[in-house]
Amino acid sequence: MLFVKNGMIHDAIHPDAFKGSILVENGKIKAIGENLDIPAGAEVVDAEGLQIYPGFVEAHGHIGLDGYGIGYEGMDYNEMNDILSPQMRGIDGVKSLDPALPKAAAAGVTCVCVGPGSANVLGGTFTTIKTVGKRVDDMVVRDGVAMKCAFGENPKRVYRDKKDSSRMTTAALLREILFKAREYMEKKEAAGDDISKRPAFDIKLEALIPVLKREIPLKAHAHAAEDLFTALRIAKEFDLKITLEHVTEGHLIVEELAKENVPLAVGPTLTSASKFELRNKSWTTPGLLAAAGCQVSIITDSPVIPQEYLPLCAGLAVQAGMDPFAALQAITINPAKHAGIADRVGSLEAGKDADIVITDGCPFEVSTTVKHVFIDGKAVPTDCSL
Repeated sequence: MLFVKNGMIHDAIHPDAFKGSILVENGKIKAIGENLDIPAGAEVVDAEGLQIYPGFVEAHGHIGLDGYGIGYEGMDYNEMNDILSPQMRGIDGVKSLDPALPKAAAAGVTCVCVGPGSANVLGGTFTTIKTVGKRVDDMVVRDGVAMKCAFGENPKRVYRDKKDSSRMTTAALLREILFKAREYMEKKEAAGDDISKRPAFDIKLEALIPVLKREIPLKAHAHAAEDLFTALRIAKEFDLKITLEHVTEGHLIVEELAKENVPLAVGPTLTSASKFELRNKSWTTPGLLAAAGCQVSIITDSPVIPQEYLPLCAGLAVQAGMDPFAALQAITINPAKHAGIADRVGSLEAGKDADIVITDGCPFEVSTTVKHVFIDGKAVPTDCSL
């Protein structure tokens, strides 16, 4: 049992912080409030003069699938031989002992949504994991949370001489496999228990059934405005759930995105414009979209930006005009909603996982020090070299 007392609590639900305490039992927040009694035998952390936040959450990255400091041979986040690979599962590539994970935890990033990259039109499923553990199976919050798809320059670049040399081709390839998967699903359902009438098993089409049933969204990599619109168009054609990832030109089409009411993951912005579709990159993007009523998450796309700099990215968005509370939500509750795990993480509320970050100032500022991090109520080291 853990009792954190006397800190200023920023719960990511209410704009105003309040001085109070948090009681943790069996890895969950049991109570949170201003006048809690300390149970006998509880471990007590006095947060007098300190700030208390939910663990920070990454909505889109590849930490653990890339391999910290080991070069190309450690990169496991793209299948480079098959432009349509929905059967891939991000969990199968996660290196749970990757040194990047404790670095993230030390900075207060306690939960990440990770999976395949954007080389392929369909890349496979993302998983959500805590940033501590030895075995990835024990780190999972929820597996198979979204199906990665990609528009724009990446599939064109990787498969230009093989399969895909235009945006039209990318869209056509995605439509084709969705049509096939829908037909496959309908034949399975019509066959019922009669095995002789079922279609021949197809692992790719099988993997797309949860998407067609709206159990998980398409997680659509799209930077340019035209790609964002194509992603939305296809989602409507097949009545799919969708989240938009990167949204680099989102500030140019704010009104259109606000009408769509789909989750947006914005970033990585702390990088150069390394390709044409990034030429309009701006730190104003998350703030403008949030002000228009969009659900915005700020992302590092780790390792594009090291995972530990997620709070810094929020701070840079604030510097560019984003409301500070909206920025806090963009690295806590919004990415939790984006990944479908808001019942577990993303805010400080009774019943949720006890992922707690205690700092000596605003986490958006480089001068702030992370004093304590708890994941599932257990302290993790904060002295990891960043």
